[in-house]
Amino acid sequence: MNDWPEAWSDENRGNRYGRGSASAQPEGARAMRQVRRPASGGYGGGPGQSAPPYGGGVPQQPSYADDTAVDGYDSGYNTGQVYGGGGPGGPGGGTREPRPAPNWRRRIKWTAITVVTVLVVTTIGTYFWADSKLNREVDLSKVIDRPDGGEGTNYLIVGSDSRAGMSAEEKKKLHTGSAEGKRTDSMMILHTGSNGDTLISLPRDSDVEIPSFVGSESGKTYKGTGRHTKLNAAYAEDGPELLVRTVEFNTGLRIDHYVEIGFAGFANIVDAVGGVEITIPKGGMKDTKSGADFEAGKQTLNGEEALAFVRTRYALRQSDLDRTKNQQKFLAALANQVATPGTVLNPFKLYPTMGAGLDSLIVDKDMGLFDLGEMFWAMKSVNSGDGKSMNMPISGSSGGNLVWDKTKVKTLVEQLKNDETVTVSGN
Repeated sequence: MNDWPEAWSDENRGNRYGRGSASAQPEGARAMRQVRRPASGGYGGGPGQSAPPYGGGVPQQPSYADDTAVDGYDSGYNTGQVYGGGGPGGPGGGTREPRPAPNWRRRIKWTAITVVTVLVVTTIGTYFWADSKLNREVDLSKVIDRPDGGEGTNYLIVGSDSRAGMSAEEKKKLHTGSAEGKRTDSMMILHTGSNGDTLISLPRDSDVEIPSFVGSESGKTYKGTGRHTKLNAAYAEDGPELLVRTVEFNTGLRIDHYVEIGFAGFANIVDAVGGVEITIPKGGMKDTKSGADFEAGKQTLNGEEALAFVRTRYALRQSDLDRTKNQQKFLAALANQVATPGTVLNPFKLYPTMGAGLDSLIVDKDMGLFDLGEMFWAMKSVNSGDGKSMNMPISGSSGGNLVWDKTKVKTLVEQLKNDETVTVSGN
């Protein structure tokens, strides 16, 4: 039985929104149908029909024809305020202020300031940290009768066989032996200037005269007697100061800075940069004394292997002369590896490398970080072909010592003093 009035049949309700409706339009989005009471007082079904009693059908609906409230009630349908008052701005009243556009210029400015500040603070902090780690132990002011300086800068770079701080296991692993004290395993002069950088190896068996000198520890003056010996004996006799004095006396070239590194420090630096790529010449290299055992070809050497490579001489045809060439080649490759963006821009590699290097270097008291940086960049330049590497010119041997070619050495020193392009060739 249909309880709806006649005029409200199912056919009339077919498209209404509500239960059973197929319409997809929500009720709140549609206008409320306006229902008018007929003039005759009937309700929708025709003249004379009255609305069904309350409770038996649909209750009497108010009229919305005038867009005004009926009986003091305003539904809000005609003004869009279905869910409460407050005006078009939403609940609470008022119009919401639009969000201001972001000030990108201001954001970029403060971001740039923050980045620059962080970089400056980090750079300054790194500088003082690194500077504090330099071991400034060599006092060149103790060196007497020094030659006049020239153009450019001259570094005396020394590789010592110091085993200080090494455990018995490390000595065995690195094939260093257990000799007390320390001796020079390699010596080089690096000249930096405006006409190219030059790296000159001084064979440790070079025949030199030990001049008058002042003892670095005792302060006592030792008069020269014209005694000749191997160059590395000067270091063994009274350390870096006498070595510098001997090099300056026998060459006439003033040494501006001194840099020394021991066995363990050298190996640690190589490991810190992740190894150094080097090419082993045809025939390979094997030396039981240094621990070298390499196949021919390009390969990356770790710290232990690198130390064996630069110390090998018994497996080489020209012994110490060939070894100095290998040392030059490897140190230049190491400097090139340290100076790559992969190391410099990577803090996880840069700081360990700096820590390993600075901890193991012994330098003169006037050596600064900028001087050290210049030295590494010059060695990188030599490796890239912009500079020159050579041995000290040799004319022969005497009593097992290598005798320098005095004429060529004099020309070489003059060119270095005047910061001219080196034309002299070495062995």
